[in-house]
Order: sequence, then structure tokens, then C-alpha cells
Amino acid sequence: MSVVVVSRNRAAMLHRCLNSIEASAGRATFQLIVVDNGSTDGSAQLSDEFPNAQFIRLPKNFGLTKALNLGWRAADAEYVLFLHDDTELEPAAIGLLADTLDANADAAAACPLLVDGSGKPAPQLGVLPPTGEWRPATAGTAAMAVEFPRGAALMLRVYFIKALRQIDDRYGQCGADADLAAEIRRGSRKILLVPGARVMHTGRSGYSALERADFLQARAVFLGKYVGFAAGLKARIASILGPLLGLRLGEFKYTVALQKIDGTQE
Repeated sequence: MSVVVVSRNRAAMLHRCLNSIEASAGRATFQLIVVDNGSTDGSAQLSDEFPNAQFIRLPKNFGLTKALNLGWRAADAEYVLFLHDDTELEPAAIGLLADTLDANADAAAACPLLVDGSGKPAPQLGVLPPTGEWRPATAGTAAMAVEFPRGAALMLRVYFIKALRQIDDRYGQCGADADLAAEIRRGSRKILLVPGARVMHTGRSGYSALERADFLQARAVFLGKYVGFAAGLKARIASILGPLLGLRLGEFKYTVALQKIDGTQE
């Protein structure tokens, strides 16, 4: 099993995340990969403290999707657990996710229950097409199928990603988790939420203009891919006019230029 953590400029959170992984049951049996997305806060230097982790250092922020692709390609196991750096795992979480995939051949992915600092379910489940809104999951006891879980913590079968060739890199910071959920659904496979596997997720209270623009552009890509060209074009136009009419000029600057998180343009 391989664990891939993507991080950028959140050294303290990354440190806590890696500590929780190191304390996981069966730690000696899995590979740990950290993809540092151009951090400038010293995050990459944590490699000295975590010598059993493989650090992939990128020269700038290439966005979450490209970092995920680099991470799973470096993985050498059957399953890969993708984590954001603002997560902390309970010791049994990784093993429970892997056991769930072992026991359910029709599942392409499994996710833990995301909880907040007080242990209550945190916003985790969305809808397709993505709206950017999340609701907490119901904390039951048995694994249950879900349509679209947040990508902060998600374990996938590597062969499923290989069958896609890669995670669609037209997405920047946002959209990869929605795309994977849609591909799993299109392949008549399941994503199982495992309530016994718990991961604390800090989340964020706000986003930059570029990140908000990235979401709008990701939604347009998603709609064009899964609903049709006209839906994608309509969403693309809305991603430009919405920020302009709302006087969100920072977002407008990026959406009108079709600028992605890494500075490139479509």
C-alpha cells in the first residue's frame, strides 16, 4: 500500500499529518510519498525528520491534480491513499480502508469518515456535477456507497487510475476528486465510505481569487466532459460573466484568461 500526501506551504499541518501516518498500524508495510508543491516555508526540509518518507519536490505550484499524478506514478503498491496535508489519521484508518477494498471487488475506492477537531462528522459529501458545497456524512457502522466524497482522504485501486491513463490533468487545484468519482460511477464501480476509519480534516475557511477561479473553470471542464459541449460552454461563459457582474475582478482576471493554478493557460 502507498500513501501520497500533497502539500504546499503548510509545514505545521504537514508535520502533524506525517506524525499521524507514522503512528498508523502496520506502518512498516506501506510506502509514504510526499509531493511538495513548490513550498517556500520549509516544508520540504521535513524530509530530515521523516527519513522513511519519499519527498518529491516541485519547483513551483503545479496544482493538486498534477501532484496527484506524480504521486501515484511513484507508488509501488496495489492501493494508493491520497491525503491532503490538513488531515490527521487515527491509527487503524489505513488498514480499515485497505481491508474494505480487499473485501469488496466491486469498489474502486474507499474513503474514511472525515471528522472535525471535536470528533463530529465534517463536511465531506458533495453532488455531481460539483457545486463546491459539502455536507457531513452520517456516522453509521457499516461501509456504505457514496456518490462523491471530498478528496482530502481517498484510497483507490491503482489499476483503476492506470485504466484511465492518469487523473485528467485539465483540472488544476479543484476537480480531480469529482472527476474520479464520475469515472468510477461511469465504470459501474463503487466508492465506499468506511465510518470506522476516521480522519480529522481541518479544511479551510476561505480561498484566494485564483483558487475560486480554478473551481469555476474545473466545473466547466467537468460539465463539458460528462454532460456535453453546450453545458461546458455555458459554464465557461458563466465563469467569466459571474465574477465580472459580481465585481469579483480578481476571479475575472483569471477566468477570462483561462489561467490555471500553475500559471499556464488552456
